[in-house]
Amino acid sequence: MAGKKRSFDSRVDYSVILPTFFLLLIGLVAIYIATANDYPHNVANVMTQQVVWIGLGSFIAFIVMLFSAEVLWKLTPFFYVLGLGLMILPLIFYSPELVASTGAKNWVTIGSVTLFQPSEFMKISYILVLAKTTVWFQQKVRQTSFKQDFQLLGLYALLTLPIMVLLGLQKDFGTAMVFMAILAGTVLLSGVSWWIILPVIGLAALAVGIFMTVFLMPNGKEWLYQLGMDTYQINRISAWLNPFDFSESIAYQQTQGMISIGSGGLTGKGFSVIDLAVPVRESDMIFTVIAEDFGFIGSASVLALYLLLIYRMLRVTFASNNRFYTYISTGFIMMILFHIFENIGAAIGILPLTGIPLPFISQGGSSLITNLIGVGLILSMSYQNILSQENEIEKSLSRRRRNN
Repeated sequence: MAGKKRSFDSRVDYSVILPTFFLLLIGLVAIYIATANDYPHNVANVMTQQVVWIGLGSFIAFIVMLFSAEVLWKLTPFFYVLGLGLMILPLIFYSPELVASTGAKNWVTIGSVTLFQPSEFMKISYILVLAKTTVWFQQKVRQTSFKQDFQLLGLYALLTLPIMVLLGLQKDFGTAMVFMAILAGTVLLSGVSWWIILPVIGLAALAVGIFMTVFLMPNGKEWLYQLGMDTYQINRISAWLNPFDFSESIAYQQTQGMISIGSGGLTGKGFSVIDLAVPVRESDMIFTVIAEDFGFIGSASVLALYLLLIYRMLRVTFASNNRFYTYISTGFIMMILFHIFENIGAAIGILPLTGIPLPFISQGGSSLITNLIGVGLILSMSYQNILSQENEIEKSLSRRRRNN
């Protein structure tokens, strides 16, 4: 019958789940190879943790999939405030050794146990609060003008500033760029006038140009250091600009990663064949494992899976009539795209290293669970789309029965 309700299983969007599943599987294989070569006595522990995180993230994603837009709308302010509260914790509970090695105070550590990275979970809260704010403002203001555009941008600034302050205190510049990418996607979709956006882009480009000019001056690095720029940030930019000039020191990770990727050739060296030492390749530099063992073909396959996942998420977004969901999806897609671009770009040397993980593949619980929650939000959108279609069909049939 045309009006028969579809089963729960038929409402689940497997076209989003399947590429995610294969990316998770590739991640497990790559993490195993990296750990087996670098920490052979710790393989069981690392793999068990990763599987547990996948299981926990998948369970949370399933719960989120069942949330309606109304529930998400009501919970959004709570998630935002909770996220800000959690981001204060790394400033109190941290490991001096971890801070010394990474330059950032962004992990919650109690004793010798590193627990989680709150800024990862804050990304989802930020996406939700931007989406709700945008929809609320557009419902309140029917006609747009420069004044209304600046008011909306002011609201965005109020929501973003506390996060940027906390990230500044944590000295986590890489994560701050992710939040800026999410904000940029939301601003572009919100309909803010290009007469406002283009000058902002121009000023940003000018600021980057001035910074790089100062950085490349004979005494530029010393001057930037005196202005408050951290040594590890200066070193990362120096390593990016001239990696092989510092291949034995600050650019060791970058150059080893680039050589590792190039050594894989077209088809790779084979399963678990690692000839080069690349620091933290199980997390930030996981792409080097894929490229070295499985070559260009393996690397291209990973990129194809990402493209397929993003394509399916876009299809779900276009099929939705709910603006709240549309802004949520846009924010998550921008977040994933930035992670992919920055992580792989850093691995191949076209971008500086920032410690951004590769979605669904890098080792680590906070990022993995956050990404799976984002997938759960996309699945919720698809699930609610189908429910809405069923309700429309049911209403149409009811009207026909009354008319007959």
